[in-house]
Amino acid sequence: MKYYSDTKTKSDGKLGLLIVGLNGAVSTTFLSGVFSIRSGNSLPIGSVSQMGTIRIGNRSENNFPLIKDFASLTSINDLVFGGWDIRDENCYEAAKYAKVLNNEDIEKVKSELQSLKPMKGVFEQKYVKNLEGDFIREGGNKYDKMMMIREDIKNFKKENNIERVVVIWCASTEIYIPQNGVHRAMDKFVMAMKEDHTDISPSMLYAFAAIFEGCPFINGAPNLSCEIPAIVDFSEIKGVPIAGKDFKTGQTLVKTVISPMLKAKMLGLKGWFSTNILGNRDGEVLDDPDSFKTKEESKLSVLKNILQPDLYPDLYSNYYHKVRINYYPPRGDDKEGWDNIDIFGWMGYPMQIKIDFLCKDSILAAPLVLDLALFMDFAQRMGFSGIQDWLSFYFKSPIHDEKNIPEHDLFIQQMKLKNTLRKAMGYDVVSHIDYEYEYKQ
Repeated sequence: MKYYSDTKTKSDGKLGLLIVGLNGAVSTTFLSGVFSIRSGNSLPIGSVSQMGTIRIGNRSENNFPLIKDFASLTSINDLVFGGWDIRDENCYEAAKYAKVLNNEDIEKVKSELQSLKPMKGVFEQKYVKNLEGDFIREGGNKYDKMMMIREDIKNFKKENNIERVVVIWCASTEIYIPQNGVHRAMDKFVMAMKEDHTDISPSMLYAFAAIFEGCPFINGAPNLSCEIPAIVDFSEIKGVPIAGKDFKTGQTLVKTVISPMLKAKMLGLKGWFSTNILGNRDGEVLDDPDSFKTKEESKLSVLKNILQPDLYPDLYSNYYHKVRINYYPPRGDDKEGWDNIDIFGWMGYPMQIKIDFLCKDSILAAPLVLDLALFMDFAQRMGFSGIQDWLSFYFKSPIHDEKNIPEHDLFIQQMKLKNTLRKAMGYDVVSHIDYEYEYKQ
């Protein structure tokens, strides 16, 4: 990456955020929180961009500015919202339906939520079998629908008098699609859209349209989307950043903390059994085996990457890893994740770690939406394009090019994020070696 002076990163004017799945639980929780923060009723808890600091120079210099000030991120007050959905209701009605937040908190931001209504979404039920929608774009082939999305983005910019827009996929998990020939090159991808090829999903159409309009695109779900070579190449040609995939929130967040600890202490792993129960729309979608396979591929990739069994065969070559997700409507958005971890230590003696994480899925995901929107806008203002692997901190299955191995360790990811910000702003990266040692020859 190049060095830039901080005068080139000033965020002038408003920033638009277009959300695919505007009426979903994550989106309405995020929006309610932003409006509550603006009115002074809440703090942006969970948001690294808003509450996090970044060390500049040696620790002894005690220079720890807020990240949002250091990187001149767009103010939360300068965000303008819009998006698409397959249900024709405003965000107030959708937030009430989601039942993530209590009525008192929703009522405080009622007018702001009521003012937000979605544009018609591009949707085909075969990609999300357990969802139905009646507020959808009709007519034309997939290329035509991609062009409709482009037109929506143009109109949003014009109506709100803004130039900078970020598009984020907060919609449901699509079925598993293996990458194949139609995804490899841009000309084949365009032809496949025009031929209504079954391996071109709606999320790919949104990604392509966003990049076409010069808008950074973020995939918050685990399905195949902006990481296909055709779209990666297009993003680099257009000079647009892309990032994904699958917001790292509950159980996988825990895995990316515990598994680095095991490897750091050279403790062995025999097995890791993970199961979840949740009852929101996400749980209903994942009750379909094809959508679950997409999620399973994302969740299973973490341990192997972190533990590196090829380097440590005595510790990690034979562990058993199982992931289950169970739809249980009474829980709603209150997800519960159980982990049973069988480990072994000195002389091979067995031990166990058991974790029961009772969390709210959308409460954990909401600040990720904010951070990613602001950091992707920062990336574009800095001239970054293509895959933004420095934002892997936020994803279960970080997208990457074919030459690189993705990083899953949460703390290495955090260091990479902050060092990218330091380098982009023209400061030295932090190595955590604060002293110069003299070595005798």
